[in-house]
Amino acid sequence: MPSPRSRFARRSSDSSRHNKEKTNDEFIWNGHLRLSLVTCPVALYKATDPKGGVSFHLINPETKSRIVQVAKDPTTGQELDRKTLARGFEVSKDQYVLVDPEELKALRTESTHVLELERFVDSATIDRIYWDEPYYLAPSEKTGLEAFSVILEAMREKDRIGIGKLVLNMRERICALEPRDDRILLTTLRTHEDILPASDAGGIDPLPKPDRRMLEIAEKIIDQHEGKFDPSTFKDRYEDAVRDLIAHKKKGQKVTTAPPVEKNDGKVINLMEALRRSLDGRETGMKEHAERYLERKKGKAVAKAQPQTKKKAQ
Repeated sequence: MPSPRSRFARRSSDSSRHNKEKTNDEFIWNGHLRLSLVTCPVALYKATDPKGGVSFHLINPETKSRIVQVAKDPTTGQELDRKTLARGFEVSKDQYVLVDPEELKALRTESTHVLELERFVDSATIDRIYWDEPYYLAPSEKTGLEAFSVILEAMREKDRIGIGKLVLNMRERICALEPRDDRILLTTLRTHEDILPASDAGGIDPLPKPDRRMLEIAEKIIDQHEGKFDPSTFKDRYEDAVRDLIAHKKKGQKVTTAPPVEKNDGKVINLMEALRRSLDGRETGMKEHAERYLERKKGKAVAKAQPQTKKKAQ
């Protein structure tokens, strides 16, 4: 089954069509995109704009005033203007090396202002754990429109993702570039050093080998729930509850307490029974179908194990 990223969106894509009424004109990086000797001026824009999330401020409950954070020197107790502060890197306990902004500018590498496409890969070869933050790369000057279009369509026709490097937030990042309508979707990639192996995660080991009958029922349950991914159907129920709470308090209404949630210690008394019950309610007769399926499998296994006897000639 091909990777979802291997099928690049065409210009006619309705799901990602650019809204001309709400353009994002604030770029976060600008420079040049380069493919061998072909270059074009480009700018980088945000590809996401989180709408959800309820944010709270710290309030003094007595005065109802919002708390203001100030920069203060712990040695003198003096409040300082943030514009007068310097950057420092801690080399040991309470020992810092101060770095001037001009010194950082002098360290700029080529990837600070040039994004070079170094190689092209199949999207399926990039493990999903490496994908990080998405951005849009767009032409920034009319003189580079033709070159940008050529690079864009060449990647689309070859069905390949370009790999390059870019300096963002004082860090050189590996990034993956792929066509997305009339823009290039640039996604920063995590490095090998950023990734923790699964074996480092907590938990209980080792895992037991699954019972074949249980596994077959579990596979049936997966088949029942198979469908297409549609992020528009997701609703943050917790955020909705928080907003409802705020709305009621704003109106001066009494806030009701939610009914207690049924306690579940996570223990499964009979895993096989739990799997069988999971088949109920989704499709009429599915449980019985699963039962017959397992019985047939069992019967075939028994028949296969029994020695075959040749019939005597009449």
